[in-house]
Amino acid sequence: MPTSVTDPWSDLLACLELDGPGPVPGGGSGAAAASPAAVRLTGRNQRLTYHRLFGGQLLAQFVRAAGAVCPGKAVKSLHALFPRAGRSDEPVRYEVERHHEGGTFATVAVTARQEPGVIATASVSLHAGEDGADRQSVPGVPAVPGAEHEVKLGLLPWETRSTADLDAAAAGPPEYELWMRTPAVGAELAPALAAYATDLTLIGTALRPLDGVSQSDAGTAFTSAVTSHSVWFHRPFRTDDWLLLRQHSPVLAHGRCFGRGDLLAADGSLVASYAQEALLRLKDHS
Repeated sequence: MPTSVTDPWSDLLACLELDGPGPVPGGGSGAAAASPAAVRLTGRNQRLTYHRLFGGQLLAQFVRAAGAVCPGKAVKSLHALFPRAGRSDEPVRYEVERHHEGGTFATVAVTARQEPGVIATASVSLHAGEDGADRQSVPGVPAVPGAEHEVKLGLLPWETRSTADLDAAAAGPPEYELWMRTPAVGAELAPALAAYATDLTLIGTALRPLDGVSQSDAGTAFTSAVTSHSVWFHRPFRTDDWLLLRQHSPVLAHGRCFGRGDLLAADGSLVASYAQEALLRLKDHS
């Protein structure tokens, strides 16, 4: 679906506004139709310079699709599989099916389709806000690095800073910390924007211990593709305040890598956690 926006930030925001709901199989229409009928929504694609869809776009649209069907609840967890690469020249059709919706919790299944077939699936759990005990046990966060540590990550159209370089060829620990802050945006978009951001740098983190190879060598020294990704949301937050993505890759083996991370606010509050497995095939690396 064409969009009139041209800058990357506005382009991404346009992708988060799903069209629909459309007709529901089995009778009825719209998000109010009774379960288990599927609600159909359509998502636009980012205007990127390559033909394959960025998985972060699908994650963000999964969040938005689930929220559209259960508007009184917030997404608390998202578990996605990516069986087939998506195409940028065709909108994504989302089918959202309620498995359960009660007063406090809801569970939905979301299927993303294009003409070749299913390109991604997600199980999403939602939760109505409630009070309860509040504690956490994670290391504190450092100060936000100064502007001299700004990094350019093309798929993140907002401020990003780091004291490490994922494009460096020298070996380093399989860890990475990235600070990010979006332009002013409503808090209702924070989970989708955060899910989008968590998909970008875990493969690069897994590559850091390999001397002479970095994420900038994609397509030459290695091939990669995300196969599964999960995000858990713990607390409400905003993305137009500074957030720290703190991540670690404990294993790379058998042509796959695995990484996990935490998303923390500048005051140290743990607001989300995430994990990812990806195909990672190295070429002529000993």
